[in-house]
Amino acid sequence: MQITSESVKVGHPDIVSDSIAANIIAEILNEEHKIRMDINCMPHCGIEIFLGKGLCVIGGEISTRVYIDIEKVARKTVLNIGYNDSALGLNGNSMGILNAIIPQSPDINIGSRADLGKHKEIGAGDQGIIYGFACDETPELLPLPYVLVNRMMRAFENCGNPVFAPDGKGQVTVDYDSKWRPRRVVTVLMSNAIDYRNVSAKSRSSIEKQARQIALNCLGEWTDDKTKFLFNPTGEWQAINSCSAADSGVTGRKLVVQLYGGYPGAQLGGGAIVNKTPEKVDCSAAFGSRYVAKNIVAAGLATKCSVQLAYAIGIAQPISVYINTFGTGKVSDEKIALVINKIFDLTPAGMIKKFDLLNGERFRKLPKTFFLDMSYPWEKTDKVKELKKALAIK
Repeated sequence: MQITSESVKVGHPDIVSDSIAANIIAEILNEEHKIRMDINCMPHCGIEIFLGKGLCVIGGEISTRVYIDIEKVARKTVLNIGYNDSALGLNGNSMGILNAIIPQSPDINIGSRADLGKHKEIGAGDQGIIYGFACDETPELLPLPYVLVNRMMRAFENCGNPVFAPDGKGQVTVDYDSKWRPRRVVTVLMSNAIDYRNVSAKSRSSIEKQARQIALNCLGEWTDDKTKFLFNPTGEWQAINSCSAADSGVTGRKLVVQLYGGYPGAQLGGGAIVNKTPEKVDCSAAFGSRYVAKNIVAAGLATKCSVQLAYAIGIAQPISVYINTFGTGKVSDEKIALVINKIFDLTPAGMIKKFDLLNGERFRKLPKTFFLDMSYPWEKTDKVKELKKALAIK
């Protein structure tokens, strides 16, 4: 059987939208820290971005004690991604910006503040179901297709070749045996906008060869002589027809890409992640559930694990915890679920503290990758001993 995962470059319009939202939150958090912010007076944000035909619409809700220049942050984000000329499909210097931000609803605000809320603790900023996933296919305890396709997209971003414009996407298809073990990469799809201003007439024919070499360098031993490479399958993708010049961008529309790449069994729940402050469990519990799943697999309790957390608005503790080890568990899924709340603090306050989610620089990094950065606290496996002890596993 074959499994495919997809990913996109940071210059894809949906990720540009995510990046603008994340950088607005990062800027707010950094400014809040200057006036001694703590978890009880943290800002509350839910920001939506729409990009289309050179227009950036910024909407949603923000409650904060500080002022930031939202337009400046949006332009800087776009320029830092590399969009500094309309010939690339978007220009951060000249794009139109419409600011439609409003304050957060006071009815939501009381549920996420300990001093105002009914339960006198920081409750979930909204209801939601959130999934985390881990498996033992890679050292990162993530599905191999997801790891490989993200590695390839980062390689295209960092190749330093101006021929490859910021917008791009890809897929990697992996062949599995009957025991769900990966064997080889079957197909590699690379789509990248081309900036023909940096291409001479003589070198046009070499672009596909260059793209293939970038892919080979990061896919390495998983490819072989039979691996099929596809580059810009329509035959053409000009940079001037990329990003918002040819496609809209919306926050939260690449959740499959960001959360496990569409791997079977790795479900999605909740909503967008990087456009919210972490009292919203769509954000914090996306990392909390991954943290739980990864530690379960790292402890050898299962080779594959999905974790579902559910929350009610204004209430801190998850109202349910569901574990699915797909028949690979050393103990029953029910037994594992019973110990999760004893070992992991899955309240918004607990996850914010554990994962340092009031760190603005953390938000700046998130749109590019959620899990493949080992500096992220939710990627640590520091609960392995506690899990083994609680479940009497050696």
